Formats: sequence, structure tokens, C-alpha cells
Amino acid sequence: MFGFILRRLLSGVVLLFVISTLAYMLLYVGGGNIARRILGQQATAETVAQKTTELGLDRPLLVQYIDWLSHAVTGDFGTSWFTGEMVSSGITSRLGVTLSIVIGATVITAIVAVIIGVWAAVRGGWVDKVVQGVSILGFAIPGFLIALGLVTLFALNLKWFKPTGYVPLTESATGWLATVTLPIIALAIGGIAGVAQQVRGSVVDALQRDYVRTLRSRGLSFNRVVFKHVLRNAGGPALAVLAVQFVGLLGGAVIVERIFAIPGLGQVAVTATSQGDIPMVMGLVVAIAAMVVIINLLIDLLQGWLNPKVRLA
Repeated sequence: MFGFILRRLLSGVVLLFVISTLAYMLLYVGGGNIARRILGQQATAETVAQKTTELGLDRPLLVQYIDWLSHAVTGDFGTSWFTGEMVSSGITSRLGVTLSIVIGATVITAIVAVIIGVWAAVRGGWVDKVVQGVSILGFAIPGFLIALGLVTLFALNLKWFKPTGYVPLTESATGWLATVTLPIIALAIGGIAGVAQQVRGSVVDALQRDYVRTLRSRGLSFNRVVFKHVLRNAGGPALAVLAVQFVGLLGGAVIVERIFAIPGLGQVAVTATSQGDIPMVMGLVVAIAAMVVIINLLIDLLQGWLNPKVRLA
């Protein structure tokens, strides 16, 4: 198991390096005149040149990247070119907000998808058709339309929730729950559709295996076979899809946070990207890539626990 974890960690580090390198190169190649963008069109050429030197943008790109990387490995991602805020503090102060929404949506997705996926696979018939139809519909509808619909119905019309804003959990548990419920549901609906389909297919395939008939012939109840053996074998593919969904939820959180006016990473990402704030964008790229690596590691560990053969792959 230790060797399995070590291999996954090393591959994660390599992935972080590749992603950060590509992102850095692409941002600077397509960044245009960054100093001019910061100072505005009214700035003189002399002022722009001074700003370029101040930011170190007059150095070769490779030198700039090595300098950034040497600081980044220590957790120092520099300061925002537009606000002067430390990139690391700007991200960490908002990371908990985004994670509370994304993790909540992931948990809801996993629970609901397993329930309806197993239900559709076991019952079959019209239940299976209805579940598949609803899943396809939920997957097809864009997340921002779902979010707008939830705001209109439950916040503006029924007044059950606040339409915008965020209350930290440390201030009020009920207030926090009231502000994250609709964003979590908006994110989870699309994820449930994709994972439920995978769970349903995996369970249907597992139910046709010989070991199921063998267990049933030994007198084990159908429910025990399904929940103790079938789900264990069908869990691997479902976990893989759930990991992909988590990455999609991170991207979807950007839009959802804008709709609900939640001060998470989404607002920072949109603002930094539109301004060309490269230090902040790079910090966000590394933070999101690190989260993806961690989630994939956890999924690999769960798959290794469910299926020991995975650890040898």
C-alpha cells in the first residue's frame, strides 16, 4: 500500500509541474503588454517601461519562470498586480467558501446517485426508463439555468432562502446552511445525472456475473448480495466518474458563485482572468490542480480498498 501511495503522489507532483509550466507559458505568451494593461492606456511609454522593469517582465521568459517556481515551491506565489494582496492569502481566505459548496455538492451527488442508480438497476422496467430520462434531462440542462430557476422559485417567489450572499459557518450554522443550500443543489443536479448513469450500468453488469448466482444459490438474500458484494465491485467505475465530476463542479462553481454573489474562488478567478492578473491566476491554477490531485489520490485509495488488484496496476 505504501508503494501504491508513493507512486500516486509522485505522479501528482509531476502533473502539478506540467500544468503550472504550461499555464505559465500560455499566460505570458498571450498576455500582451501586461504593464500597459495595469497602468492603462493613458500611461506614457516611459512609465510603462519602468513598470515592466519593476515587475521583471523585461527578463527572459525562462528566467521569470524559474524565479516564480523557486518561490512557488515554498508557498510564495507573489502579490496581485492590481490589488497588492498576497496571492496565497487571497486564495486561502476564499478557498473554504468554494470547498464548502463543492464538497457539499459532491457528497449529495454520491448519495443520491447511488440510491437512484441502484434502484433503476434492480427494479428495471418503467423505473429504469424514468430514472434514465430524468438523468439525461438533468445532465442536458446547463447549470446556470438550474441556478437561475432555483433562485427564482425558492428565493424570490417562495422566500425560503436568500437569493444572494454568504454567511460563514463560524458566524451562524443556520445562516450558512441557508446560503449554501441552493448553490449546492444547482451544482449537484448535473453531477447526479452522470454518476447515476454510471452506477446503474455498473450494477446491471455486476448482477449478470456468475458470483451473484453463486451467492444467491448459497442462500444469501438479494439485498445482501447487492449491498455487500455488487456495490463493492461496481464502486470502482462510479468513483472514477465521481472524481471527474468533482473537477467539473470546481468549474461550475465559478458560474454558480457569480449568480449567488458568493465570495469564493469563482469571483477571484473571473476578476483575475479579465484583468490579466497573472500571479493570482497562477496561484489559482496551482490550487485547483492540487485539489484535483488530492481528490484523485483519495479516489485511487478507495478503489484500491474496494479492489486490491488496482494497487498492483
